[in-house]
Amino acid sequence: MAIFKGAGVAIATPMKENLEVNYDKLDELLEEQIAGGTDAIIICGTTGESATMTEEEHAATIRFAIERVNHRIPVIAGTGSNCTRTAIQLSKEAQEDGADGLLLVTPYYNKATQNGLIAHYTAICNEVNIPAILYNVPSRTGCGLQPQTVATLVKDVENIVGIKEASGNISTVAQIMHLCDGNVDLYSGNDDQVVPLLALGGIGVISVLSNVAPTYVHDMCYKFFSGDIAGSRKMQLDALPLIDALFCEVNPIPVKAALNMMGKEVGTLRAPLTEMEDAHKEILKKAMIDLGIL
Repeated sequence: MAIFKGAGVAIATPMKENLEVNYDKLDELLEEQIAGGTDAIIICGTTGESATMTEEEHAATIRFAIERVNHRIPVIAGTGSNCTRTAIQLSKEAQEDGADGLLLVTPYYNKATQNGLIAHYTAICNEVNIPAILYNVPSRTGCGLQPQTVATLVKDVENIVGIKEASGNISTVAQIMHLCDGNVDLYSGNDDQVVPLLALGGIGVISVLSNVAPTYVHDMCYKFFSGDIAGSRKMQLDALPLIDALFCEVNPIPVKAALNMMGKEVGTLRAPLTEMEDAHKEILKKAMIDLGIL
């Protein structure tokens, strides 16, 4: 039931000067990603600034991406919320609009117990019949999915098929794969851990780096799949300076700066996010030049 294999881009949301969503620019970004070999579009995730979108904007942006991509590659809609009712509503709308799958972040701020997480995800997925990917990123949400919780959800909820693992804890990931007996689609949620997670049985990445290097990330995954582990590992290690630069300030501040350096004109960020500091921009620019992106 894998939604995709390889490199999925957690795509940035371009903004106009008045901070409305710039759909013309989003259309350009989608086309460039498809042309660059990206294997899936993840729309309205963290990198897409979904946290500062209204529910109406959120749904409209997802709908736009689905229509423009038009089944060429899968479109996965970020429809998680810290309110179960809201997550259900967004998920149902995304399904109706033709999303190929859902990305569901753990509830943030109010958080939840592990039993609460099971109830939350079960309630959402019982209202839709498209596949869903759990999203574990405790550094942002303050709420982590424990391996046994993941295993329970994967076993008991038919359309929970995968997990985006961004805990950074390789031991946690290994335990998830052990308890799920391989019956879960594992995606790295950290660009600096793609190859290590592929080695544990992962099938891809949901990537920030893919915004600026779609072909590179796709090729890194497929070298691994084809048995060229050394080549894949070299690409992972060569990209580390750029990956570090893309996360030297809170995502998506650096990646939007990088896209603008590339002439993509994706605009600025919605508050409380602010423009990247000049010193960090210089580090980012050098890393992009060194990897051949600028």
